Amino acid sequence: MGEKSAKELKELLFNKKENGVDFMDDAELKVCDEFAEGYKKFLYNCKTEREVAAWVEETAKEAGFKPFDAFGEPLKAGEKVYVMNRGKAIMLCVKGTRPINEGVRISAAHIDSPRIDLKQCPVYEDGSMAFFKTHYYGGIKKYQWVAIPLSLHGRICMNDGKYVDIRLGEEPNEPKFCITDILPHLAIEQYQRKPGDLIKGEELNVLIGSRPFKDDKESERIKLNILKLLNDKYGIVERDFLSAELELVPAFTVDDIGFDRSMIGGYGHDDRVCAYPALEAILDIKEAPEYTAITVLTDKEEVGSDGNTGLNSSYMKYFIEDLARLEGFAGRDVLRNSKCLSADVNAAFDPTWSFAFEKENSSIINGGVCVTKFTGSRGKSGTSDASAEFVSFVKSLLENNGVLWQSGELGKVDGGGGGTVAMYVANLDVDTIDVGVPVLSMHAPYEIVSKIDVYMAYKAFLTFFTK
Repeated sequence: MGEKSAKELKELLFNKKENGVDFMDDAELKVCDEFAEGYKKFLYNCKTEREVAAWVEETAKEAGFKPFDAFGEPLKAGEKVYVMNRGKAIMLCVKGTRPINEGVRISAAHIDSPRIDLKQCPVYEDGSMAFFKTHYYGGIKKYQWVAIPLSLHGRICMNDGKYVDIRLGEEPNEPKFCITDILPHLAIEQYQRKPGDLIKGEELNVLIGSRPFKDDKESERIKLNILKLLNDKYGIVERDFLSAELELVPAFTVDDIGFDRSMIGGYGHDDRVCAYPALEAILDIKEAPEYTAITVLTDKEEVGSDGNTGLNSSYMKYFIEDLARLEGFAGRDVLRNSKCLSADVNAAFDPTWSFAFEKENSSIINGGVCVTKFTGSRGKSGTSDASAEFVSFVKSLLENNGVLWQSGELGKVDGGGGGTVAMYVANLDVDTIDVGVPVLSMHAPYEIVSKIDVYMAYKAFLTFFTK
């Protein structure tokens, strides 16, 4: 045979990025679009970590998962159990055929998203209007959260042990809420501010009413009227806000984006766009896998994973230690042989804002699930940086099982960056790498993802569990 042509050599030697439409046949594209419809319903109905955890628990029970008994009998191959952590994080497990000390396969995604939380004493009256005082949660561009419709979600706990769950502002006939902005005609002073201070944290005040209680002998009658309405509807008093977790999120629908309906727009893709595929993957395990499969859906990632429902705590480690103890092993015997896909999103290349990206090492829409060897900031600060051996394992696994994937980094080297839960799992002596969906407008109230990339994330997690 003669020497290869330049075209043949490029085909052999170059690392090419492929569009999912060219990678998939029409039948798989149809399956992909059907999978996206289930995700859209999930994303609309589960806008907070509590709502996700409750929905997952109910779904898991219907699929045959039972509460885990840490003092019961060792799990049998194919047995399905779950652990709920304080109503805000949940783990699902399917026991494999191999002994637990040979390691488990973990997929870990977070179910919290950037939002606006209420302060503990939130209700006040000023300028003939009533407002909520707030404290934003996670990394947001504060100016994006003004002058959009907001809904109220969360739980209020009373002293008698009872609680009330609130989800208000999502349906067409329900009231919504809003943070006001100043009109451009009077915004000269605002325009002098630095971009990060266009809207300051203490200016994220949510408008909740304007009509006073009909008694002109008292002060703060608008606040009084609001509190009476809340008491009538939910049976609460102002002091109950001290023991409440109430969140304001965008009151947006979840929509197809583009003439070709190829993308999904909605609130909370980061990181429910990875949580849903990771959940569906473990639900779709039909037979006992070789290695025990665990899907972890965790809280608090957007604020550093601290707290007892975040993965910087020990609840996942304790669960694996309990699994190990039931089979007569130590938890460390399991962890050192385990593998984890940290299921978190990456920033998709956006040509409008190309200055923030290094194009050759950025993920693209429709390029498949993104494998991120390291995240962190600038000099790889705050990252686990997966080993070459583990990257090779993941690369081979995906390519040998028809999963479209791509590599990516989180922006230019000195551009900022960010972290995931990967470091906390890796710190347990577990081989860990980030695998997730590329996102446009990440951390905005309305983010965008590709249907193909969502489906390929599901296919990647299912392959990881079963192959």
